[in-house]
Amino acid sequence: MNPETPPKQQPGCAQYNSLLAETALSWLLLGAAGLGIAPVLHAAEPGSSKPAGLLLVANKGDRTLGIVDPAAGRQIAAVQEDGVTGHEVAASSDGKLAFVPIYGNSGVGSPGTDGRILRVIDLATRRVSGTVDFGKGARPHCAVMGPRNGLLYVTTELQNSITVIDPRTLTIVQTIPTGQPESHMLAITRDGRRGYTSNVGPGTVSVVDLEAKKVLAVLAISGRAQRISLSVDDRWVFTADQTKPQLAVIDTAANQVKTWVPLPGLGYGTAPTPDGRWLLVAVPAARQVVVVDLESLKVVRALDVPPAPQEVLVRPDGATAYVSCDASAQVAVIDLKDWKVEKPIAAGSGADGLAWAKAD
Repeated sequence: MNPETPPKQQPGCAQYNSLLAETALSWLLLGAAGLGIAPVLHAAEPGSSKPAGLLLVANKGDRTLGIVDPAAGRQIAAVQEDGVTGHEVAASSDGKLAFVPIYGNSGVGSPGTDGRILRVIDLATRRVSGTVDFGKGARPHCAVMGPRNGLLYVTTELQNSITVIDPRTLTIVQTIPTGQPESHMLAITRDGRRGYTSNVGPGTVSVVDLEAKKVLAVLAISGRAQRISLSVDDRWVFTADQTKPQLAVIDTAANQVKTWVPLPGLGYGTAPTPDGRWLLVAVPAARQVVVVDLESLKVVRALDVPPAPQEVLVRPDGATAYVSCDASAQVAVIDLKDWKVEKPIAAGSGADGLAWAKAD
């Protein structure tokens, strides 16, 4: 719409308000374009069923952070990380920033470069806006926002620790030991008091008091473990055995494995639904995401997805799950109401870590 062209007929009150809003938006977009800024318009309209937010994807092969418009079903930007390479991503509490630890060019425990920085990406300007330096090679990997204190927790594998960062000042404020090497992934309880790390090579899970900064227990799981998540009530911790097709279910009150859930292949990323009823588990070799009933602790459904599913993210409204599919450079989209796999979203090479950046 040209803001200088008057309407052909006198508008009513509602039409006039709509016209003003449309005109203001047009000038906003033109002004942003003139400044070289691509505005992020990711808030849903009032009463709309469209998701209010952006999906972030760590594209390992491209060394970029993909920004996906989930309503449109497409990647709208790919921000160069200027580092080799980020596997995971977290979004700030206000949805304005992304935090990408730069891990290195190898897998866990394998020879390669040892990343020592974390990139901060402004989602409005789509540029790197800051960097945190860990001081030496640390292989920083999984980033999680503290649910209560607003601090950023990052696993630092080579230091056998979790590093805590103030996201406002981008300074390291503390280091918390995990008591184990290769502390790869991290899950934090809803009250922010406890953290659980999956320690890949040792095949263990560390239970960490984040306030006292000490290890409470180290739980033996298998010869090799991967990924980790918590149930929505913090009753269970889930981690995938990498030696057998089974999922460990850990009782957080007793700090011990309660049971094992058989899987159709080696499991990987997991995520619960917000209602606490289901757990989604990526099974890369089977090209599937399986659904575990958290009442019976049994697999009740299997969904075919593109090759090599990695990480699972359930949208905050519980309507949709997103699954990064490494080998296909895609993100699978699962309708959780009807349990249907929808058209995948094209992402970057080596799509891996996922995060949800909420709308303003």
